[in-house]
Amino acid sequence: QVQPVELGGGLVQAGGSLRLSCTASGRTISSYFMDWFRQAPGKDREFVAGISRFGKTTYYTDSVRGRFTISRDNAKTTMYLQMNSLKPEDTAVYYCAAKGGAAYSKTPADFSSWGKGTQVTVSS
Repeated sequence: QVQPVELGGGLVQAGGSLRLSCTASGRTISSYFMDWFRQAPGKDREFVAGISRFGKTTYYTDSVRGRFTISRDNAKTTMYLQMNSLKPEDTAVYYCAAKGGAAYSKTPADFSSWGKGTQVTVSS
């Protein structure tokens, strides 16, 4: 199992940018699909972006497509989420998650390894 740790959250004005990173200890991350999820107060945890094991395929929820970019550097056991043109509705705790096996997923229940999350707050 890998143990993800998120870094890079903070407070930013609408229209600004933040870059989140997720480092994973325990095993090489090339064996894992990696996703970002977020959870706003009073709402369910939702999928934000995902990336295949070697970074060839990326996935985004519609609300962030064109503004967010997910990437990974397996040699550094790190995944990134570049967030541009941030909106107040992007405010949430952002979580990094890892999934083993052969099939990609956007469903939180399919992920076995989770970070503790990092707060992103976008002010209007």
